[in-house]
Amino acid sequence: MAKWTAFPYDAPALDAAAVKKQWARLHAGDAEPLPKDAKVLEAWVLFHNGEFQKAHDAGLKAGGAGITVANKAQAIYANYLEKSEKAKLAMFQEIAERAQAQQAEEPKNANAYYWQAYALGRYSQGISVAKALAQGLGAKVKGALETTIKLAPKHADAHVALGTFHAEVIDKVGSLLGRTQGADKATGVKMFQQALKLNPASAIAMVEYANGLVMLDGDKKMKEAEKLYADAAACTPADAMETLDVEMAKAELED
Repeated sequence: MAKWTAFPYDAPALDAAAVKKQWARLHAGDAEPLPKDAKVLEAWVLFHNGEFQKAHDAGLKAGGAGITVANKAQAIYANYLEKSEKAKLAMFQEIAERAQAQQAEEPKNANAYYWQAYALGRYSQGISVAKALAQGLGAKVKGALETTIKLAPKHADAHVALGTFHAEVIDKVGSLLGRTQGADKATGVKMFQQALKLNPASAIAMVEYANGLVMLDGDKKMKEAEKLYADAAACTPADAMETLDVEMAKAELED
């Protein structure tokens, strides 16, 4: 595997004890349970410190719950740091396949469905949402996210992603055609609001909600969106991933 781009910011340096202590805060978004396996915990420590490639490799090596670390590390890396569009799309496809295999092994593992949905959603954005819908990916993303929420009702990130699904589909094909894909404006907004209720400190939930409002209502919601971007930019990140979210919010504010 090619060497991944290094994490470009200062990340809070966390050890295993700190990750354990802050677990509820660090995983308020993905509702991942604290691992029993020390090797899996070590992979998470690498992830939270921005060592995404090492976290991915350690997670795969550990197996079991480590697959989730590998999927998350690769997904976050591909989304924020991978420069090559081709490599990024290949990574998302790989995550989706690995997560689907994980579902077969662990049908009650909420994050096996979530990372499949996340990867297919980002892949869809990469190839164009309209093209992805024509390939039937929309139904797959929506189904996997709904399963995630059924298995883990407090999974804030799945609510964010489902809100984004509704907003993206309506933005790209309109509300009438969107309905045939199961997309609905009110449901989308409700999903974003629920995500922020579940995880109020989530910069990514604020950014995606802001993006969703602009997609659904354009200039009418610009003021509200700008406030959400500002709130996200003012968040204090607890780990490397949150640092990337906050930096993205700052970039949105500058645009």
